Amino acid sequence: MKNQYFGDINDYRKYGLLRSITEASHLRLLVSWMLTPDDGSSDGKFVSYLDNPELWEKYDHELFHKLHDILNNQQQRNVSLIEDTELLPTAQFFSEFVPDPSSERNAWFNSLAEQAKKNELIFLDPDNGIEVKSKPYGRKNSSKFLYWREIEALWRSGNSLLIYQHFIREKRFNFIQRMLSELQNVTAGSLVEAFSTPHVVFLMALQPGHQQYHANIVDTVQKRWGGQIYHWDLIRSQQEYKCTKLS
Repeated sequence: MKNQYFGDINDYRKYGLLRSITEASHLRLLVSWMLTPDDGSSDGKFVSYLDNPELWEKYDHELFHKLHDILNNQQQRNVSLIEDTELLPTAQFFSEFVPDPSSERNAWFNSLAEQAKKNELIFLDPDNGIEVKSKPYGRKNSSKFLYWREIEALWRSGNSLLIYQHFIREKRFNFIQRMLSELQNVTAGSLVEAFSTPHVVFLMALQPGHQQYHANIVDTVQKRWGGQIYHWDLIRSQQEYKCTKLS
């Protein structure tokens, strides 16, 4: 996450998803922004949706108008602006910038893991998503990724997880299924699912003790964000895939 993205259309959907999940489950939420420095690009400039309440406010009226007011009154975009609201009323926030070097990254993660002990659901918001082979741990720009070792450690501590993931040049159905399968492999006993928007997918792994909230989470997200946020289950067989296509 970069502060320059704050309040754009992708943020609106992201905060809406978090609000839906926490209201449906009442899980104690820790938001780890996984901040990296702004880069001066045009990314995050997509805020014209705020000028079209007829189309957009219906998904989350309170969130829409609060973001509209914040961006109208603030020159400097920063995630702290939502931390200072009641939009995520029970959430805690981990706002330390992610370093590249391994030793510093280890210290950063240890601080995150310590704060995670006080919470149940951890939202991880890396710039790009989960690690890729071209960016080994500790290398330059590795701060833009979350690593499987970190996912496993948080899972072993008893946390359910929600992870931001950019789409790549792979068919979206195949990509989502592959990522859910890999996530399930490192989160023993999990129920995995995903929520996608036009540009990103959010991968979720629910701890056994939290799986009772699954149906209510899915129902709440679909009722509030139908047409903007789509739900995906892990499909384990070709027959299940055929049934899904027919439904």
